[in-house]
Amino acid sequence: MAPVSKLKIAVLVSGGGTNLQSLIDHCRDPNSPVEITLVLCNVPGAFALERAKKADIPTVVVNHKDFDGREPFESAMHAELERSGAELVCLAGFMRLLTDGFVDKWHDRLINIHPSLLPAFRGLHVQQKAINYGARFSGCTVHFVRPAMDDGPIIVQAVVPIYGNDDEGSLAARILAEEHKIYPLAVRLIAEGRCRVVGERVVVENARAPEGALINPSPE
Repeated sequence: MAPVSKLKIAVLVSGGGTNLQSLIDHCRDPNSPVEITLVLCNVPGAFALERAKKADIPTVVVNHKDFDGREPFESAMHAELERSGAELVCLAGFMRLLTDGFVDKWHDRLINIHPSLLPAFRGLHVQQKAINYGARFSGCTVHFVRPAMDDGPIIVQAVVPIYGNDDEGSLAARILAEEHKIYPLAVRLIAEGRCRVVGERVVVENARAPEGALINPSPE
């Protein structure tokens, strides 16, 4: 029996790589439909590179500081991604804004994870923004990338309640725990061919939504 072909993904990182680790752990399952062919980092010495090397995953550093502008930097990244055979690119704490040209080259083949319930609270320090706004819930979102910042068709979301004594750190920690669950889930759904982008909406085949609703503060 011929081996089942797995979806080849590349992961772009800039820092510690905890979401990268969640993808590495997912790929260790023999039944996973995903394999990581490359970890690309723009920051020499980032700990994410150590995570990849420990898992015997090829790594490359493309330091944005070595290039005169975003376009040549992204051209170098694009060449490495193509060389790796990646079919899907996953942004996992990649702290560089991407040009429209790069995003268009990877249209519907480039995904990101963001620590809020998009389209609410884009950009940085979004956990503090949610607290300052008095939101009762926050969470995280995996989405296909579009040229606008933190924009694009939503694949998976997880909801986290905001407690009255939360600060940015405590809320971020609870959201991060859910990020580690939904990023592998999103990649698996794509690998299984269950995601279709219709307009600017993702349709997930054979998906089941949870029943009921969350209320915060609880009426009980």
